[in-house]
Amino acid sequence: MIPMLVDSHCHLDFPDFDDERADIIARAEAAGVARMVTICTRLANEPHVRAIAEEFPSVFYAAGTHPMSAAQEPMVSVDELVALSDHPKFVGIGESGLDYHYTADSADIQKESLRIHIHAAQETGLPLIIHARAADTDMAAILSEEHRRADFDCVMHCFSSGAKLARVALDLGFYLSMSGIAAFPKSQDLRDIFTAAPVERVLVETDSPYLAPPPHRGRRNEPAYTVHTAKVGAQIYGMDEAAFATQTTANFDRLFAKAAAFERAA
Repeated sequence: MIPMLVDSHCHLDFPDFDDERADIIARAEAAGVARMVTICTRLANEPHVRAIAEEFPSVFYAAGTHPMSAAQEPMVSVDELVALSDHPKFVGIGESGLDYHYTADSADIQKESLRIHIHAAQETGLPLIIHARAADTDMAAILSEEHRRADFDCVMHCFSSGAKLARVALDLGFYLSMSGIAAFPKSQDLRDIFTAAPVERVLVETDSPYLAPPPHRGRRNEPAYTVHTAKVGAQIYGMDEAAFATQTTANFDRLFAKAAAFERAA
């Protein structure tokens, strides 16, 4: 049997997948990726992302304003995000976060946008999907401060930050998502961070079309390649691949409870 996996973060609306989206989703399902969450990064694109989730039974979606776009996009409101959560296949808030690698000049706008997304997660009970790059100190401070104000669930998507931010996130009860970066030969420090994390708090993702793991590195990523990252994850935790797939799927169902409930009712 093929172990059932979940690609917890991909971008199926991106032009990279135009004209072959159905084939890409079919390849994922054939590889054992039973569900995918496609992420809308600009709210103007939300209708298109929603339509993909509506067309394909195995696809769910989330929406928010990516931090690298925060200065160019209209500032989203909590009410807008809460309204989107009425859709039965809308299962997460974001991705939001902080990215100071390319867009440090918009740090203040990013922080404002991040807090709005956190407040929407607090109000809806849906998990927050976080993008963090070169902003560990501010990210840890904001997540900790807002969590003290009111509980919320969260996944640190495509986690590639430092061990201190990982520890803060885990101490808050959050999850770390493993992408193809963890499979890169030079990513031993990142693998060590995952080794120190409880396997019960780990998800897997592609972030496709980006960050394809070996043996596809340097080419377009797609959800089927979740299996390659999961293979490395199983090695990190000393588990067989089926057990790791079962564990990370259970983790996904715990965090993305709305997606699990939708599937049970289908």
